Amino acid sequence: MFSVSSVQQWAVSFGKELNALSSKYSGAKLLQKKYKDVEGMVKMEEVNGEELVKKFAEEMEEMLGRKMKSVKRLAEAAEDADLGHEYNETLEFDYFNSLLINTVDEEGNPIPLGGEFLLEENEHYNKLSVNTQQSNIQVPTNVYNRPDILNGVYMSEALNDVFIDNFQKDPTLTWQYFGSATGFFRLYPIQWIPDENGVVTFDCRNRNYIQAATSPKDVIIVVDVSGSMKGLRLTIAKHTINTILDTLGENDFVNIIAYSDYVRYVEPCFKGILVQADLDNRGHFKFLVDELQVKGEGKVKNAMKESFKVLNEVMFVDACVQAAAQGQGSLCNQAIMLITDGAMEDFKDVFEEFNWPERRVRVFTYLIGREMTFAENVKWIACNNKYYTHVSTLADVQENVMEYLHVLSRPMVINHDHDIIWTEAYMDSVLQLFNTQAQSLLLMTSVAMPVFSMKEETLSHGILLGVVGTDVALRELMKLAPR
Repeated sequence: MFSVSSVQQWAVSFGKELNALSSKYSGAKLLQKKYKDVEGMVKMEEVNGEELVKKFAEEMEEMLGRKMKSVKRLAEAAEDADLGHEYNETLEFDYFNSLLINTVDEEGNPIPLGGEFLLEENEHYNKLSVNTQQSNIQVPTNVYNRPDILNGVYMSEALNDVFIDNFQKDPTLTWQYFGSATGFFRLYPIQWIPDENGVVTFDCRNRNYIQAATSPKDVIIVVDVSGSMKGLRLTIAKHTINTILDTLGENDFVNIIAYSDYVRYVEPCFKGILVQADLDNRGHFKFLVDELQVKGEGKVKNAMKESFKVLNEVMFVDACVQAAAQGQGSLCNQAIMLITDGAMEDFKDVFEEFNWPERRVRVFTYLIGREMTFAENVKWIACNNKYYTHVSTLADVQENVMEYLHVLSRPMVINHDHDIIWTEAYMDSVLQLFNTQAQSLLLMTSVAMPVFSMKEETLSHGILLGVVGTDVALRELMKLAPR
């Protein structure tokens, strides 16, 4: 038994020990000593925290407002340029290869398509050597040099003057860009450097383009893992899933269902729900998809039923914002991505029960493999939902997946919703192309805006031309913060 006095003594002793430890390890005594050393040279001044925050907010609002005005000017210029451009099937023009500029042959002569350009080190571009009078075009290796690329490049040249004007009005601007729906990327102002394999793989449609080009979406990916999907077909299917995941952002919700003889969620913990498509969840799904094995017979009917049920349950939440807050999905666009090499079952009754007559959920079918066995039922989905693509090789995946973005963006384009979006923070992908500058990567956010075709003959079709935007280094925002 302890007496009251002994407990009191222990408490007093413990308090002294605790005080001694906190004084020792908090650095309080050292701080007091340092203050005495400079006491005669400094003065204490009370500050108003509310006023500091208010001033910080106003300066940040002004800075971000300048970025948005720059992007709006780019969007207007791009739409005007397209309106005045007449498509030319045989268009040709001279150009320089930005990968070869300022390079010479063994005799010191400029190599063909190289050209000489003045490049100067610029603080706003992480001390990279740039030319602020030029923008340049990057076309990823998976996009072919077809007439619509050439016409888009020629049309978007009108943005050069706007890029320069924006930079003169706001010297804190960094990269400005136009990402085309056809895949090319006009960037101001930088030269592109290939990766270690000598190619440029960056595809603008896998980054800020996605968030500006479509409204938030709920996506369920349904993948066939039956025995017929073995070998190359499974490899193509996995690549298709990963490419779809790369098109999703933090405003989207997703889940993946695999089916053969039975239906299963690739992540059992996510059974019956949609999860936010943030970086962590996308990475987790990719890891699980890589582990998928094929076995058994493909019975897609139950997988489609399960997908519709999950999406229908999401609809019971009243609003997009409320849904997102409760982890219930985005409610704005809903889609099922069916990845299979064919279907033996007739599942018309599933669509009648869950999706007709409203056709609220869009169903995109990706038929995998060169030989199309039992493809009729899959084509039936296409005939009744109008979204179907045949993916026979790995090289087909990127372009075929990107097609769904144009479909989901159509209502927004027809309504001319020029919504400005701010992305989540990310490491600057452009600088990642410069292997020697890898240690200087910056955290960035981007402000972006969709660009529509305003031509009368295509106005009702909802044609998305692309996305314009500019990057904002987070360090620029932090400069505004009081110490």
